[in-house]
Amino acid sequence: MPNTKIQRVSVSLLFVTASAFAQTAPAFEVASIKRAEPLSVNAMFSGQMKIGMTVDAAMVRINAMSVAEMMRGAYKVKSFQISGAPEWLNAERFNITAKMPPGATRDQVPEMLQALLADRFKLTFHRSTTEQSVYALVVLKSGVKLKESPPDDNAAGASSGAPAAPLAPTPTDGGAQVRVGVSSDTSGTINSASVNGNTKMVPRENGMRLELTKMNATGMVELLGRFVDRAIVDDTNLKGRYDLTLDVGFEDMLALARGAGMAVPIPRGDSTGASEPGTSSVFAAIQPYGLKLEPRKAPIELLIIDHVEKTPTEN
Repeated sequence: MPNTKIQRVSVSLLFVTASAFAQTAPAFEVASIKRAEPLSVNAMFSGQMKIGMTVDAAMVRINAMSVAEMMRGAYKVKSFQISGAPEWLNAERFNITAKMPPGATRDQVPEMLQALLADRFKLTFHRSTTEQSVYALVVLKSGVKLKESPPDDNAAGASSGAPAAPLAPTPTDGGAQVRVGVSSDTSGTINSASVNGNTKMVPRENGMRLELTKMNATGMVELLGRFVDRAIVDDTNLKGRYDLTLDVGFEDMLALARGAGMAVPIPRGDSTGASEPGTSSVFAAIQPYGLKLEPRKAPIELLIIDHVEKTPTEN
């Protein structure tokens, strides 16, 4: 005859185990989603548009971010790791105000953003790893010539017009920017701040000057990846934060704007707007700092989108 005491213990353990698996990931208590105006070069340069995510106490505010950008923050991936995306994924932008549940922390914001994307945008995807042509960011044989950032240059950044670094601790997240802000002023200068460094984009006659402060290797890879035709992997072994200046051409700025979903006219004679591999001005701009983009093959993990809806469910 079965031992009833053992049965009761077994059933209790089974119940506890099932309850543990049934626990859901943290989610926002309330989230209001509204469609934002499309990105505009004029609006950015005139200081009328702000982009990014901020976490203030129990509130998360997302300004003019695309679903693709939210995915990068939620799943800690870079733009080249999102595959199968519909054309609107970068172009359509949203303003979101969300309230975190009691006791939630900043570190849980990516998980809550995952839940929001699944619930409100019906996002589903699967993962796959494939070998692709990439660029590796490497140090030249002559050695690195980067200037390390001062231990605390917040005051200097504020006086120069650059945004202060985020107050949250810097996570080792492989490039995901949980807290990021982008703003501009009437002179056309665009400032951005993230956990991986600060960027000040200053218009010039034939392009743009990028003034980078407190930038780590992850931030460099993320920034440079916006200007080239394939993914970039970090092979520098750089551990610090650095200040540097890069001058990029007008064509690179047009490609950057198109990649962000801006409606930028394609110059005559160019039917695609795509540049030839290796022709971006950033290849030359980084060499004075002892850095190089080297063609390679590397396995890349992808998030392959199975389904996502352009119109989120109602608030």
